[in-house]
Amino acid sequence: LWDSFHDIGTEMIITKAGRRMFPTYKASISGLDPNAKYILLMDIVPMDDNRYKYHNSEWVVSGKAEPLMPGRLYIHPDSPATGTQWMKQSVTFHKLKLTNNAMDQQGHIILNSMHKYQPRLHIVQANDVYSLRWNSFSTFAFPETSFIAVTAYQNEKITQLKIDNNPFAKGFRD
Repeated sequence: LWDSFHDIGTEMIITKAGRRMFPTYKASISGLDPNAKYILLMDIVPMDDNRYKYHNSEWVVSGKAEPLMPGRLYIHPDSPATGTQWMKQSVTFHKLKLTNNAMDQQGHIILNSMHKYQPRLHIVQANDVYSLRWNSFSTFAFPETSFIAVTAYQNEKITQLKIDNNPFAKGFRD
């Protein structure tokens, strides 16, 4: 599904209250020590220092990026868990929310509208969040999950793909 969106330029809605990502970020994990505990985190980082606009049916650079919003890590709610638990099924980040509210107190990921972003998954062997900084991270970024943050969809093809595939968009179907 991500590939379908990526091919036409994924857009993700951001709101003051926070909006869940669709498609949902999902990963299959392998190669972990089955008995060790791991914490899974996600952050979303700018892909460049540009601001974009949708012009003549395509995204084009329209200037320099706005100042970076405070970087936040989203800790997967099942963390910490054993390697066995993480590897037995796909891990989803369906509760992660995106916001454009710089004063957000809910732990949502804060982004600027009309900027391009790359989600990154971090896997850290750690027994608890307090020992995070002492451990090494493994970081994974999948180019097909990159997106432009928007407050309203710009590309009608994206709108249609979301309506066709998102069960929560059923109110928009014919």
